[in-house]
Amino acid sequence: MKVAVVGVTGLVGTVMLEILKERNFPVTELVPVASKRSVGKEVEFNGKKYHVIDNEAAVKMTDIDIALFSAGGSTSKEWAPRYAENGTFVIDNSSAWRMEEGIPLVVPEINADVITKDSKIIANPNCSTIQLVVALAPLEKEFGLKRLVISTYQSFTGTGKVAVDQYEAEKAGKEAEMAYNYQIFENCLPHCDVFFDNGYTREELKLVNETRKILRNNSIAVTATAVRVPVFGGHSESVNVEFNKAFSIERVFEILESAEGLVVQDKPKENIYPMPLYAHGKDEVFVGRVRRDDSIANGLNMWIVSDNLRKGAATNAVQIAEYLRKSIL
Repeated sequence: MKVAVVGVTGLVGTVMLEILKERNFPVTELVPVASKRSVGKEVEFNGKKYHVIDNEAAVKMTDIDIALFSAGGSTSKEWAPRYAENGTFVIDNSSAWRMEEGIPLVVPEINADVITKDSKIIANPNCSTIQLVVALAPLEKEFGLKRLVISTYQSFTGTGKVAVDQYEAEKAGKEAEMAYNYQIFENCLPHCDVFFDNGYTREELKLVNETRKILRNNSIAVTATAVRVPVFGGHSESVNVEFNKAFSIERVFEILESAEGLVVQDKPKENIYPMPLYAHGKDEVFVGRVRRDDSIANGLNMWIVSDNLRKGAATNAVQIAEYLRKSIL
């Protein structure tokens, strides 16, 4: 298959190449695409070297099967439709298309069935949403979700290379371009993306809207606080769940332990619980600290962790590509 990676020189684009290789995705020809300032750079994939081109050159190729996009919302809005016009399936990692009517927002373990042969643009959900719904979707089926209260602890890597450079410089005691309004080293910022008039950030509202869309349930009450933390390995989430139906803890564990893409790490007496330190570099979503919330009826607390650059971005996108190859193309 002829596969383009748009934003190939960025953090997520680099990981996309790694995962395509790891999962033996049948790339017969790679089309590495980035901004004009990166044109001509070399990237290596499966032992071959390729020169980076820009979108203008890439869309002249009408035989690209799949384009994996991780180049920001404005780039996606401008170029994804151009690729789609050529018959290319675009899997976009930005927020540009996620809430558009008729655009599938997909986590393959949960709702790949929404993809059809006409789904030329497919949205990859936000990293925090992906790990959340992987853990919650199987519970939603049995007990029904009434309300979610979410607090996130999100790796600075989710902001991109400029944030990584800022962190590394601060760690070394040097000056750097600022990705945030404040230092991230040895700090926590309750500020992920821009603030809206209602006091919530865009990242927090993504958790509200994307969760409802993926689970196909607009009645779920969701509120979130998103925090950026000085952690490399991935995102963590403290999730308080209120179900519609009564449940037993034993049944909750049965469901979680049999869920696709989910690993239960829950032996608190042995100090076993999910942490980004151990989720780093892995594709699964990890869940632990599962316990009843006795302050409300049908309440549950959970701790969910996943590598935001892998399952939270690149791996999920490649899994969508795998579904396309198997079921559509």
